[in-house]
Amino acid sequence: MSFPPDAFALILGYLLGSIPFGLVLTRLAGTTDIRGIGSGNIGATNVLRTGRKDLAAATLVLDAIKGTAAVLIGADLSPEGAIIAGFAAFVGHIAPVWLQFKGGKGVATFFGCLFGLHWPVGLAFCVIWLSVAAITRYSSLSALVASAAAPLLLLFLGHGGEALVVGAMAALLWRKHAENIARLRAGTESRIGQKA
Repeated sequence: MSFPPDAFALILGYLLGSIPFGLVLTRLAGTTDIRGIGSGNIGATNVLRTGRKDLAAATLVLDAIKGTAAVLIGADLSPEGAIIAGFAAFVGHIAPVWLQFKGGKGVATFFGCLFGLHWPVGLAFCVIWLSVAAITRYSSLSALVASAAAPLLLLFLGHGGEALVVGAMAALLWRKHAENIARLRAGTESRIGQKA
């Protein structure tokens, strides 16, 4: 009996998403363990707090690429494989088995999945993120606004199924940002470029 393509897309997507590039890169570079500084997150924003812009940029790109790669590989496996693998990659990033399910907040991987599914929506996400970041200097607020807009844009473009799944991803992303939301309300949230 052959292995179901959708199940393979799910497993492969999760394994790709669970690669903790931020942690791997900072360890290879010999910097401080990023789980002990700032937000404790393994993503690019927290890597930036080490003062290493190069590592932060590499983390951002690699975390996005793993989402896009999962979507593209999943699309070759089955009609629904792209969205299944993309969702699994996002879950893998925020809850990687290798780190006791304590991962990042998923923003770059969210973007990567969007770009793989519908690049215009991925581009719109990027533009919204950059616009909010330029105005407020809050990475978290930028992610919250852009992720909320993504499923609405997909729905507007007639991609109802993808909008539903991306909406679920956005809800998980917001849940991962619960502490950031509290700090934003209190006015104590760290701004982009601010060291721990």
